[in-house]
Amino acid sequence: MKASIGVVGIVGAGAMGRGIGQIAAQAGFAVLLFDVQPDAARKANQLIAEQWQKMLNKEKLTEEEYQDALENLQVVDDMQELADCDLIVEAIVEKLDAKRGLFQQLDGIVSDACILATNTSSLSVTAIAAGSKIPERVAGLHFFNPVPLMKVVEVIDGLLTSADVAGQLMAFASRTGHLPVRARDTPGFIVNHAGRAYGTEALRILQENVATFRQIDQIMREAAGFKLGPFELMDLTGLDVSHPVMEAIYHQYYEEPRYRPSVITAQRVHAGVLGRKTGRGFYSYSTENTLPAPVENYPAWTDTVWISQANPDAVPALTALFERCGASVETGAQPSDTALCIVSPYGTDVSSSVASEGLDARRTLGIDALLVCEGHLTLMTNPATDALIAARCQSLLLGSGQGVSLIQDSSGFVVQRMLACIINIASDIVQQGICSPQDLDRAVTLGLAYPVGPLAWGDKLGASRILGILRNLLSSTGDPRYRPSPWLVRRAQLGLSLLHTEKHTAN
Repeated sequence: MKASIGVVGIVGAGAMGRGIGQIAAQAGFAVLLFDVQPDAARKANQLIAEQWQKMLNKEKLTEEEYQDALENLQVVDDMQELADCDLIVEAIVEKLDAKRGLFQQLDGIVSDACILATNTSSLSVTAIAAGSKIPERVAGLHFFNPVPLMKVVEVIDGLLTSADVAGQLMAFASRTGHLPVRARDTPGFIVNHAGRAYGTEALRILQENVATFRQIDQIMREAAGFKLGPFELMDLTGLDVSHPVMEAIYHQYYEEPRYRPSVITAQRVHAGVLGRKTGRGFYSYSTENTLPAPVENYPAWTDTVWISQANPDAVPALTALFERCGASVETGAQPSDTALCIVSPYGTDVSSSVASEGLDARRTLGIDALLVCEGHLTLMTNPATDALIAARCQSLLLGSGQGVSLIQDSSGFVVQRMLACIINIASDIVQQGICSPQDLDRAVTLGLAYPVGPLAWGDKLGASRILGILRNLLSSTGDPRYRPSPWLVRRAQLGLSLLHTEKHTAN
C-alpha cells in the first residue's frame, strides 16, 4: 500500500460524496470528484464552493484556507483520470452489484497500491471487496450525513482487509477532523447496530398498548434526555428508510429477536404514511392544529401515601418527591386502609407487586424510580386501579413542578425497557468483538446524539440493576429479545465497569 495518502478520488457526487469531498479538500488532500453524470459532479463542486464562501464570510475559514480548498478540489469527467489516486472513496447507489462493478472497473485503472473504500451504510464490506482483484485493499469508510457536521466515521475491516489499509484510513479520517472508530464487518457496523433498540423497543411498547407514541416520545426526551423521541426520529428519517433498515439487520442476523421489527411500521410503509416527507407519519405535519387534547384536571390526592419498601434504593427519592408535593408519607411495613400505595418495581409490573405484597390493587400505582425521580415522571396503573385515584395521584405529583405521564401496566415501564435494551445491545456488540467499548460509546454519542454512551450509562445506573431489569423482563414476557448479554452478566457479577476490557498476558 501507499506510504501515505495524498490524492483522493471521490466517485459519486451526491450528498455523501459532496460532503466527503468537502472535508477532504479542506484538510489539504488533493481531491478528484467524479460522477457518471458530469453535470452532477460540477453541481457538487459549485455547492461545495458556495459552502466554503459562507464559512469564509463567517470567519470559519481564512482567505488562505479558502483559496487552498478551492485549488484542492477538481472535477474529472473520465474515470481514467483517477489513475494516480492513493485512495478512492465510493459513495454511489446502495446496491451490492453496482459497488462491486465499480471496484472491478477501478482495478483496471488505479495502481495496486491504491486503497478502495466504500461508504456503504448497510452492505457487507467483505461482499463488496469480492468484486476486487485485491480484496485486501478494500475497507469500509462510513461517514454520516451531513458529513461536515457529523464528526464520526466508521472504519470497517472486511474479512480480508489489510491492517495497514485500516490504519491509513484511520489516519485519513483523523486528518479531516473526524473521529475514526474501528469496526468489524457486521450488519449495521457500530452506530446503526447500537441504535436498534431505540426504535424497536419503542414500537414494542406501543404495540402492547402501554403508552401512546406521544407519551413515549415525551418520556424519552424529558426523563432520559434524548433530543428526539423514537417516533419523532422515525418521522424525521422516514419510515421508507428506517423500516427497511430494521428488517435488513433483523434478517442479516438470522432473525435475532433483539432486532425484531414491528408490524406497525410495516403497515405505515404500505399506506405511504412515512413521516415528515409525506406530511404525515406518527404525527401530522399539516397546518392544522395537531396538539393533543388538554388533560382534564382532577383534585390532588389528599390522604396519606404509603411507599413500598420492596425496592429500598428508591424509597428516599420517592419519599422526598411526595413530601415536596405536600403529601403525608406513611412509614409502616403495611399501608393503612385508605392510603395511596406506591410501588417502584424494576423490570416487573404493578400487578406483580400487588400480588407479591398483598396490596389493594384499586389504590396501587407504580412510579419508575430508575432515574431517581428526576425530570419527567412516569406513573403506572394496574388493570384494577381506580381511574379517579390514578388521576388524583397524577394531579398530586404535578405539584412537584415535573411533568407526569400516566401509562398502563408494563413490565419495566418505558425508560427501564428502553435503556436496558440499549445497554444490552451495546454490551453484545463489544462481546462479539465488533469494536472496543470506548469506540462504541464515542460512536453512539457522536453518531446518534445519545445523551450518554450506552456502556457509560450502564455504569451510571448500575450493571447489576440493568441485569435485574432484563432478567425480570425475560421472565415475565418469555421473549428472548430481553436475554442479557454475557458481557453485561459477567461484569455485573464481578462489579466491573461495562467499559472494562480483559487484559491477557502471554505465557
